[in-house]
Amino acid sequence: MTRSGSPRAFTWGEFASAEPDLASFGADRLTAAPAYLGTIRRAGTPRVHPVTPIFTPEGFYLYMEPTSPKARDLEERGFYAVHSGVPDNAGTGGEFSVSGTGVPVDDHELWAAVAEAASYTPANRYILFELLVCEARCHGYGDVPLPANKRWSSNA
Repeated sequence: MTRSGSPRAFTWGEFASAEPDLASFGADRLTAAPAYLGTIRRAGTPRVHPVTPIFTPEGFYLYMEPTSPKARDLEERGFYAVHSGVPDNAGTGGEFSVSGTGVPVDDHELWAAVAEAASYTPANRYILFELLVCEARCHGYGDVPLPANKRWSSNA
């Protein structure tokens, strides 16, 4: 599931098996709203969107409106980055970022299973993307214990 020229992308479950502490830290930070999705416009410039990530033991997902610019960006170019928000200028709680490739999910059973894991009820018209992981990293500012491995890459 890689696009030409990109590193191998892993499911969240595969990443979590390789780096459970980093994945747990990341899921905690990304579900503490807000999180921000970066995508690439057709012209090659970046675009940023607030999002509500959903995690299951197997995957990392986002629902969105079918007409959303972020959906078009993911469908056409696939590449993404997601960064956690921080609650203050001190970076309390630390930060987490992940990047990789987003792929549309067409499986209705999986759509329903992810909906059950969501913190909100997705509208039936929403489309679902799985975010595959190529790189993840965390950073802290002294107020939070960090995982032993602060960076993971599928290239390693």
